[in-house]
Amino acid sequence: MNKPAKKGFTLIELLVVISIISLLATLAVTSLQNAQKKSRDTRRRADLKQVSTALELYYDKNSNLYPSTSGNWWGNCSSYGSHPTSGANGWVPNLAPTHMGTLPLDPKPVGTGSCYLYISNGTDYKLLAHQTTESVCPVPSTDAMYDAVRAGQCTFTIYTSGARAW
Repeated sequence: MNKPAKKGFTLIELLVVISIISLLATLAVTSLQNAQKKSRDTRRRADLKQVSTALELYYDKNSNLYPSTSGNWWGNCSSYGSHPTSGANGWVPNLAPTHMGTLPLDPKPVGTGSCYLYISNGTDYKLLAHQTTESVCPVPSTDAMYDAVRAGQCTFTIYTSGARAW
């Protein structure tokens, strides 16, 4: 007598299929996380450029002066004053809401010293996405937003020529 053929999968076959599905899921999650990091860094670059453009509008309308912080760093994180996103005490004073709706905030702040920062003596300024970059860290010296003062750090910058060394 012949035994009837068993229907179904063996334990080994099931384990192989589960392993392959797990590997594919891991690869998909990793790829998605990298895409999110790049997206947030692109947002940081765009935010700094937007604030820089608003600063130039302010400069043109205010006797060739930028909003001054009296040479102190201002930011929206606790290590730099927890300044709001508009008004005279905004992290860029008096820029919003007149020259832009509100000042942007980092899309994913990671600590007390990680945020957008601004410093100005009225004549020059420097903007930083300070200790926040995710997909490019440290920022390479060939990057247009490289900060030579903070070489080796995860920081993007835009500045006027007189503020390069700040």
